[in-house]
Amino acid sequence: MISLEERERTEKIRSALQAAQKVTPLVVPAETIALYRSPSETTVFPLEYAFHLLGDVKGKTILDYGCGDGVNTVALANRGARVIAFDISPQLLSLAKKRLSANACTDVELLLSSAHALPLEDKSIDIIFGNAILHHLDLEIASREIRRVLKKNGKCVFKEPLRNSKLLAWVRQFFPMRAHVSPFERPLTDQEIHDFAMLCTRRARTFQLALSRIASVLPFWSAQALQLCAYVDSYLLRRFPSLTYYGAIKVFELIKEDDA
Repeated sequence: MISLEERERTEKIRSALQAAQKVTPLVVPAETIALYRSPSETTVFPLEYAFHLLGDVKGKTILDYGCGDGVNTVALANRGARVIAFDISPQLLSLAKKRLSANACTDVELLLSSAHALPLEDKSIDIIFGNAILHHLDLEIASREIRRVLKKNGKCVFKEPLRNSKLLAWVRQFFPMRAHVSPFERPLTDQEIHDFAMLCTRRARTFQLALSRIASVLPFWSAQALQLCAYVDSYLLRRFPSLTYYGAIKVFELIKEDDA
């Protein structure tokens, strides 16, 4: 049995290596901020759809759940919300602080914290936004903490890697692994997402079939080719809903309906 302390220690080491090799410019382009301010519901790109699900956030408190180097934090701050952003990595949090300063984001609070023990008051958060973070965590503990800090009728929006198919898991081993992957992280299954969300209502949408996943790990594919793959996959997922079982990314929204 892997202890929580061992899991978090490994994540800190992985994050420190990731932060040391980050080369993303600190200033987020204006067109990127504009894109994530009001993306279309029909977008073929999962992160854009996650930002769409946020809706109107003006005057609300958003928790950027595992903010990393702060790129999404900047986009959230530019939607008129009060943002609290946390990460377990001091190195990534330092990058996030520099990025927020470079983009003149003022109404943001940064916290060095584990997702398993949030330093927040009960029922203090309106919206939780997480990009590829749950699959690093103990889902049972994370779910309890999320429910604790979320207000009644508050919501969560998560974008997570997905892998239901054992065949795809077998095929994946023959392609290069992404850098900075910890030994404890792995894509979630639909069943795990259902169990995590079973006390909440939810909307969900699946993205990326094998075409996009293969293209994303081949270094010679251009951005235009990747975009074409995204459109093809989106069409196939709409035309043949049963293919969602083979999707690689799930974006889902949870609503806390009770006051527990």
